[in-house]
Amino acid sequence: MFADLPPQMQERVVCSISAAAKFQVPANIVIAVAEKEAGKPGQWVRNSNGTYDVGAMQFNTDYLGDLARYGITAKDVAAAGCYAYDLAAWRLRQHIKNDKGDLWTRAANYHSRTERYNSIYRADLVVRASRWGKWLSARFVTYDVTKPGSVPSLREAAVTAPSTSAGPVQRPIQQASWNTGYVPRKITISAQQ
Repeated sequence: MFADLPPQMQERVVCSISAAAKFQVPANIVIAVAEKEAGKPGQWVRNSNGTYDVGAMQFNTDYLGDLARYGITAKDVAAAGCYAYDLAAWRLRQHIKNDKGDLWTRAANYHSRTERYNSIYRADLVVRASRWGKWLSARFVTYDVTKPGSVPSLREAAVTAPSTSAGPVQRPIQQASWNTGYVPRKITISAQQ
């Protein structure tokens, strides 16, 4: 399923899809944010305001200050692996659930709540998410979360649902429930435990 992706993008896409599933966030949005942020593990990018954007999902050090109360550090989000994607999907979920505006404005709050920065990020996010949505629909069972009672993508319906003379049978899905109290935690195991 991922053979058509360049090797350097495979971890980004696999981790994004996994994180999206864990935190019930649209996968195309998580992948689009990951692509837009375009960070790499261990990367620190200095901003003009003196802060840094850290790791694969480019978490700003100002935001990481808020996460310190959960024991989450810049080192955690700079590390290779899927943890930064989990944390980003958790953060996107908070924006989608709690912020005001349409889905795209809330998702673009990942970058900035300032209207002029949000609108630029939002416009690019919509384009990227649309492209990734098509890519995902061609490979996975997908649902349009913006439409209550949406049905599985045609790919899934054709594969798993019995056919009738009217075509594949499609079953509506339930809306996702949002548990906003959870914070993804980094687990470390030392040899002394």
